[in-house]
Amino acid sequence: MRSATALPARRWDGSPTRPHHRPRTLRVAADSPSRLLCAAQPARCRDCGNRIAWYTRTNQHPISLHPHEMTAAAVPARCRWHVSSGIAHPAHDGTTWCRVPHTTLCPARPTTAPLTPQLAELRRRLALRARRLLDTGAFTPPPTGPEASHATPYRPARPVVQLLYCRYLAQTPLDDIRCVAQTRLRHRCTHPILNPDAPTGTWTLMSATPSHGQLTLPASEMAVYDLGQLPYTEQLRWRTQRCPLHAAASQAADLALAEWEVFDPLLHHSHMHPRLPTTIRHRERHK
Repeated sequence: MRSATALPARRWDGSPTRPHHRPRTLRVAADSPSRLLCAAQPARCRDCGNRIAWYTRTNQHPISLHPHEMTAAAVPARCRWHVSSGIAHPAHDGTTWCRVPHTTLCPARPTTAPLTPQLAELRRRLALRARRLLDTGAFTPPPTGPEASHATPYRPARPVVQLLYCRYLAQTPLDDIRCVAQTRLRHRCTHPILNPDAPTGTWTLMSATPSHGQLTLPASEMAVYDLGQLPYTEQLRWRTQRCPLHAAASQAADLALAEWEVFDPLLHHSHMHPRLPTTIRHRERHK
């Protein structure tokens, strides 16, 4: 006669309490178009405070999507996205579900096109959640308008950096830009990419409209942190947002997306500063 009592090494349903195989360590495939170890990078919108999910597009540029799927019939065709193998694609994959960019639902941004009733209701709920975060002090929106242009004249909150013949807008000051690589303890690296032992760039005044044919802006020159004189490998390290240690370790995965945003002088005019953040002017400010 067999006893009905489960063995100590098994659960009540008879399944083993421990797997027979050792769990494998997550690795990034060599042919993966994304260096992210996870499919999406959760974050919060810096404009409204709601949750978003960062994905990599086919052109390697990040995009923020609403963290939950929606019925495709309730979303216009121009707003439908789908995710395949961790990569976001601007099209519908033929299923009954799709993803929506957060910029379409963000209550802090104006709507550029009429929304369906379902999207309008979701946008209203996100607005209520953003108001609740503001009332409880859990979220503080970034300054806009004249306050943003004069908030930190000697240490820009979002500096403009030129590297690899392109200009990018950083999300944080230069000293606060962290490495996105994974450490051996499976945490995000805490080292900054601005390393005093590595070659550094220089602050300089550059033309605000470098491209021919653009509209003339009020500020003809702006402060730019120029990395164009550095070697290609050093500029690539900044572009991938890695510290010197993890720049040499190419096998290390990324736990976050690089936070660079392609600089547009018409969209980011509030972050254009006509004065250099030099130490001399910083001292003059306190006189």
